[in-house]
Amino acid sequence: MTTLNVKEMSCNHCVERIGKALSQAGIKHSIDLDAKTVTIDGCENCVRTAISELDDIGFTATVA
Repeated sequence: MTTLNVKEMSCNHCVERIGKALSQAGIKHSIDLDAKTVTIDGCENCVRTAISELDDIGFTATVA
């Protein structure tokens, strides 16, 4: 599992957008709004895809 920091995530609407994008990409994940993190349950390719998906919807994700 890999944790991504997503500093721009600030509300439940952000959580919904992130969750929808990652689910549509077929990426298993969990989101922690308070910590502003997204945990990816998958390989390195899944992490790269998740970062790309988040970038596409306007969020910058960095590996914690």
